[in-house]
Amino acid sequence: MHYRIEAADLHAHLYGVTLTINQPTAKQRVTLPVWIAGSYMVREFAKQITGIRARQGKRAVAVQQIDKCTWAIDCEAGTTLTLGYQVHAHDDSVRTAWLDTQRGFFNGTSLCLQVLGQTDVPHHIELVAASFNPKGAAVWQVATGLTPVKTDRQGFGTYVAADYDALVDCPVEMGSFWSGNFTACGIDHRFVVAGATPAFDGDRLLRDAQKICET
Repeated sequence: MHYRIEAADLHAHLYGVTLTINQPTAKQRVTLPVWIAGSYMVREFAKQITGIRARQGKRAVAVQQIDKCTWAIDCEAGTTLTLGYQVHAHDDSVRTAWLDTQRGFFNGTSLCLQVLGQTDVPHHIELVAASFNPKGAAVWQVATGLTPVKTDRQGFGTYVAADYDALVDCPVEMGSFWSGNFTACGIDHRFVVAGATPAFDGDRLLRDAQKICET
């Protein structure tokens, strides 16, 4: 499973997502969760998805929405299936997704459609650097708990998760943020603060966080 994530329009708060399924089933179904780990209220993340389209090779295939969060694709089995769609991201809570000219953030439960029947395979996610760094803007960085496969110095590139559950358990933060590292009980930690001001005392924060982790 491969997700290509781009900034479709920073000013309109739109992510562009391309999902490639190498071995789809006939009439493949995809869905978006109605929950997120740590906050188990029923939610409607899928309402932010627009314009789902699908292709197998050069042939467009029909997509039908069958309930609030599930789509069926009229595809053939075993032939690579590519889905493209956009996600409106204008919620600055930790539960969903955000995108503007200063910062990007998302949980997989907001952007990454779940491929029914194939949730236990490795899931790759590619963050396209050029789309998130408009000309003249500060260079964005990436912070995430996903395992890097091939990334640049800023963290853009390809990551992998063991399965869909691992993918959606690792939010992604992008932008010009403050970042610090410390080790507690032999474990490396990374601390990221979005929107930190020049007066922000990062060293003190790291010392306090390390003490908490060690107690």
